[in-house]
Amino acid sequence: MTSASDVHERPAGGAVKIWFRFAPREGWLPYDTEGLWATELTADTARVENVPFLQDGVAQGDVVRFETNAEGVRWARGRVRESGHCVIRVLPERAGPLAGSAAAVHAQFARFGLGGEVFGPELPLVALDVPADADFRDIKRVLDDGESNGWWYYEVGCGTDRWWDA
Repeated sequence: MTSASDVHERPAGGAVKIWFRFAPREGWLPYDTEGLWATELTADTARVENVPFLQDGVAQGDVVRFETNAEGVRWARGRVRESGHCVIRVLPERAGPLAGSAAAVHAQFARFGLGGEVFGPELPLVALDVPADADFRDIKRVLDDGESNGWWYYEVGCGTDRWWDA
């Protein structure tokens, strides 16, 4: 197992780590698991408190079911309730106008009040948390304009029907 275990900021409070398994993508990071911080709600459910860098189909605020193994590791078994949030991953182009700066990516989305995390200095991948009530249409316009102008590449890690319809 190759994991991306220490890349997420731990939220305040008594957060627990929920682990997700997935198939690594060809030509991308070599991980097959990602641990996300979460707030335990019941003995087998928790609310995700991070924006995933790698795991698709789950967003901050989603409630997931998990199973705890004999070693005490909590493994996600599926989403119970979606939050309506979306996950957008933005990788700034090093040779582009933003010079590979994660801070510059955040600055482009500041007017929307989006939060998120940065993978690290060697890989300035920004995982943006897009709340359910955000201006999806304008955010998509900024994403598309930035990509067509060579500022970044982006992907949707978790989108809602409202996101896709915007």
